[in-house]
Amino acid sequence: MRILKMVFWILWRIWFYILIALPILLMFPFLFISILKEKWYPYFFQMARIWAKFILYGMGFYYKIEREEELEYGKSYMLVANHTSMTDIMLMLAVVRNPFVFVGKKELMKIPLFGFFYKRTSILVDRNSSRSKMEVYERAKSRLDQGLSICIFPEGGVPDESIVLDEFKDGAFRLAIDHQIPIVPITFADNKKRLSYTFFSGSMGIMRVKVHHIIATKGKTTDHKKTLKEEARTIILDQIHKFNP
Repeated sequence: MRILKMVFWILWRIWFYILIALPILLMFPFLFISILKEKWYPYFFQMARIWAKFILYGMGFYYKIEREEELEYGKSYMLVANHTSMTDIMLMLAVVRNPFVFVGKKELMKIPLFGFFYKRTSILVDRNSSRSKMEVYERAKSRLDQGLSICIFPEGGVPDESIVLDEFKDGAFRLAIDHQIPIVPITFADNKKRLSYTFFSGSMGIMRVKVHHIIATKGKTTDHKKTLKEEARTIILDQIHKFNP
């Protein structure tokens, strides 16, 4: 029985990467055109949402979203969520309708095909370079000026699977304060269970999501950074425990 499970997991992981590549290949001309100008990014974003849903449904995942507050279309937000799985990017794209840009680690640009578009549409950061971190703020400002939102997984990477929720880094909250944009905490309940970074693991099924009440930053200063960070982390951690008591 164990051998059959391992065979299934191998084939399932291969299928996951096929699902990542297939819609990119099918939509390649349209995706390529949409990244030629930054002002065309919303068109790329809509195709990215199709790509994300294609992967989730193709893997046998179905998501259930609970929203405490609707986001205003055309308004910029700072989206923050717990980071537990390779599917976090896809689920974020499926859940949030407002066009947003990921801030993520530059290592992902090495992934064939996916990396080609990732490095041209996301804000890449080298966490070992202070200069890279400063450049993030300049690029984020440019994107926010275009009316887009920003998405950051504030744990600073995918933590060890034994960790329920790692400590949050400052970046997302500093950006939100500097640009006076609201923070939107989002909890992913099941992504680690569905498709973690452990190769021989995972299962089809539900992905529960909760979009929490917006945290205002208007009038806040860098003195409030720690408070906002702890507030967002507490909201997400409490919801993880409610989802998985």
